[in-house]
Amino acid sequence: MARGTFGQGMNLFDSVEELKGVGPKTAEVLKKYGIRTVRDYFYNLPRDYENYEAPVSISEIRPGKVVVRGRIDKITTRRARRRNLSVTEGIISDKTGSIKVIWFNQSYRVRQFSPEKEYYFTGSYELKNGRYSLMSPSAALASDIDTSSGLNPIYVAHGSLKSHDFQRLIGLSRDQFNTIPDFLPSVQSGTRKKALFYAHFPDSLESAKRARDYLAYEELFELILAARLNRQENEKLQAEPVPFQLEKVKEFLGKLPFELTGAQKKAAWEIFQDMEKEVPMNRLLQGDVGSGKTMVAALAAMMAAINGKQVALLAPTAILALQHYEKLRKVLEPFRITVTLLTGATKDKKNIKENTKNGKINFVIGTHALLTDDTEFSRLGLVIIDEQHRFGVEQRQKLVLKSPDGLAPHLLAMTATPIPRSLQLTVFGDLDVSVLNELPKGRKPIKTEILREIDIKARLYPKLLETIQNKSQVYWVCKAIDDDPRGETVSVKKRAERLKTLFPKFRIEFLHGRMKPVEKDEIMERFSEGKIDILVSTTVIEVGVDVPNASVMIIENAESYGLAQIHQLRGRVGRGSAASFCYLLTSGDLKPSRRLMELEKSSDGFYLAEVDLKMRGPGEIYGALQHGALDLRIASLADTRLIARAQKDVLEFLKNPKNMLKYKELMQGITKYQQITTLN
Repeated sequence: MARGTFGQGMNLFDSVEELKGVGPKTAEVLKKYGIRTVRDYFYNLPRDYENYEAPVSISEIRPGKVVVRGRIDKITTRRARRRNLSVTEGIISDKTGSIKVIWFNQSYRVRQFSPEKEYYFTGSYELKNGRYSLMSPSAALASDIDTSSGLNPIYVAHGSLKSHDFQRLIGLSRDQFNTIPDFLPSVQSGTRKKALFYAHFPDSLESAKRARDYLAYEELFELILAARLNRQENEKLQAEPVPFQLEKVKEFLGKLPFELTGAQKKAAWEIFQDMEKEVPMNRLLQGDVGSGKTMVAALAAMMAAINGKQVALLAPTAILALQHYEKLRKVLEPFRITVTLLTGATKDKKNIKENTKNGKINFVIGTHALLTDDTEFSRLGLVIIDEQHRFGVEQRQKLVLKSPDGLAPHLLAMTATPIPRSLQLTVFGDLDVSVLNELPKGRKPIKTEILREIDIKARLYPKLLETIQNKSQVYWVCKAIDDDPRGETVSVKKRAERLKTLFPKFRIEFLHGRMKPVEKDEIMERFSEGKIDILVSTTVIEVGVDVPNASVMIIENAESYGLAQIHQLRGRVGRGSAASFCYLLTSGDLKPSRRLMELEKSSDGFYLAEVDLKMRGPGEIYGALQHGALDLRIASLADTRLIARAQKDVLEFLKNPKNMLKYKELMQGITKYQQITTLN
């Protein structure tokens, strides 16, 4: 086949070099940015559309977003005083007047324009250094714009390929859209090729929206189908049932010095019901920080152990494993359940592993040491993974596969990151989810306040003094490990040094992710023992040891974090009897963002997760939950209407097993999603 030509039924997995206008050099740039196949190329959609139907004349221009049509001259580039910044300036003119235009770090603009040609410029007309200018506008050659619609697609630049390069390249493939094959069932023939065509060449904003809606539906269909297939695979596995013993549960609850919340009781009952089945439990226990996940896990472990099964709990850090060990041993030993700790620092590893292999140990709590080949079990019946997103798919599977006799253990994963409902239906659609949405009695609310950096001396330092004098402790979170040469952020080390100078009598130490695990554990242990007054740290303390004596959390450069992450950090305090506070420090004089104001008014992690999803998309929340790239290019996981439609159609699709063979591209495409969405 000659390069750049396709017959009926284009192979979308051919190399991108098969397309018109894509030579070896262009292909090399595209492949660097993940555009390797014909499919990647056509699905590299515009990020936006600019409407050139009614440009404003320069004499009538007003501040705000504008579109002007004119010629450009006197364009030059200079280096700014600040390093790594170039400023390109020019003059745009039409018949009615002229305005100044400025671009930052876009020196290629000098070569883009011909003085005799007209262009459309779209940007923000605003006051800059005492003069109004058009700031960093996009630009399109007027003769290239389809005047019938007045719309111009804007593409994300990739290296040397700018938006106008993608416009030109996709234009060369215009006649090839008709050969794009259908992708999904239950849609009208030709829907996909029309959607892709109108996404790149819309004749109206409405046609662009309809096109993107269909392509978003495609993505959601793939994601939900992957999760459903994972569920089907899990249902083919066999597990040994764990019979429910009511009297033992009553005895367990009777020995606790507190009463479980309604949410804890409901979650425990859901787990007990799952464990009685002959297919392995595959349940995610999600609960806000401090909602009592450990006690629910203790009930599950107790039920498995008294029925003769071994239990393994995998934790991301040694100090968290130690904390679980101390809590769980205390509540389980009255039931003659032997609980042991296995981490890299454990001295008697050989003996522990031998007793685990021969079944003398009922419950092993540990870190990655549980995953080594020489850690074997005789009757592993329940695997508990704490903060499961900290472990990759292969690591989790390695522990699950330690169950003997070809049986799969029951699996309970736990996370303190609340998951929005739409993520539960898509990314985690193969899981059963239990939610702890109540806090135990006695948990003090955390007062959250936004402070500007200039308020540190007057407002924050007196609070530190008061806190330490009252024998409480403080977390201070910094963004950077290293010093920032531009002075925009303060490193953990520098912040610790400044605080030591101001408060020489305080015990102040710093902590960050580049330290050796043993060193990090030692520092956290000293902090938990009350031997450190102020711990200056990066976000490595986001998931950490329970320190009831810590009552103040300070988060510097708070605007650079997502809602979910700040909420996690905030949850490190408020665990003891003292009133607790979280201070969000912002830089500059700008009004705090809506995200920070939401944190100031709400401590409900589930509400904040929904807000985060709408404001920032799934990337941050999902990235905090599990390894892998979700990489949704079009769909929004906040679009519950489209999710419901895709869910319904996936269930219909799965009723006919022949669909797996018929829709080969679909089945090939969901492989990546199956890796991302699987829990075990």
